[in-house]
Amino acid sequence: MSNERGSATLEGTELDFDVTAVGPTGRPLRDFPEPPELDSHGPARVIAMVNQKGGVGKTTSTINLGAALAEYGRKVLLVDFDPQGALSAGLGTNPHELDVTVYNVLMDRKVSIRDAIRKTDVPNLDLLPANIDLSAAEVQLVNEVAREQVLERALKKVEDDYDVILIDCQPSLGLLTVNALTAAHGVIIPLICEFFALRAVALLVETIEKVQDRLNPRLQVDGVLATMYDSRTLHSREVISRLVEAFGDKVFETVIKRTIKFADATVAAEPITSYAGNHAGADAYRRLAKELVARGGAP
Repeated sequence: MSNERGSATLEGTELDFDVTAVGPTGRPLRDFPEPPELDSHGPARVIAMVNQKGGVGKTTSTINLGAALAEYGRKVLLVDFDPQGALSAGLGTNPHELDVTVYNVLMDRKVSIRDAIRKTDVPNLDLLPANIDLSAAEVQLVNEVAREQVLERALKKVEDDYDVILIDCQPSLGLLTVNALTAAHGVIIPLICEFFALRAVALLVETIEKVQDRLNPRLQVDGVLATMYDSRTLHSREVISRLVEAFGDKVFETVIKRTIKFADATVAAEPITSYAGNHAGADAYRRLAKELVARGGAP
């Protein structure tokens, strides 16, 4: 398609853009601007990466979106909130060798969150790690006062140190996930391009609405991220079409395509942005970071 002018409305704001091609979502692909440099850092915008279905690309998206935002000069904290510790392992930390994790921060008032946060090999990117100990928190938090706000209270102590805090939630809608939603300003829903994944979203949206209503009125859905997309299959294209039908402009224009390079980067314990910086997968997460900033989902 040749270049021509066009416009679209997103959340009440008319945006002008150059129409260059139609993306997988059926909408014109915009060329999002480079995020501007920040004069100062904090307070952080907290984003929960949530889907109660496993294997949808939550951890991969948390690591790579965080790394892409860090490339653009944002100070980013990744919170591993899954007892499997996949996020921690994906950044080169052995979850079994950790003495202080997010579990200790939640359950022991004497443990400072700063004692648990670790630097990663990626500039501007820090990690609050987790391991199997976190699975006990779900049971132990039941008896806590204001049990849904424990993570929020912990993150408040470091919110001025970061621009973005990304929480990688476990695949469930239990008390840990409710804690993440209560602490968050926004939610990103990674969704694999398969029909079975679509069926679970209604329950997730219902949970988000309950948290908005009862615990966290500021919470909003920043976007739905289509992952593991294969343009060669009709199935993938139909799922994206259904997604846009259901969520409209909430579906990110950026779509993450299926590639073995993500698995390779995980084995290397690196974000794809550093493991294979010129790969299309790395470019996709950089584009997602730019789109998130352009939408107002990150500073």
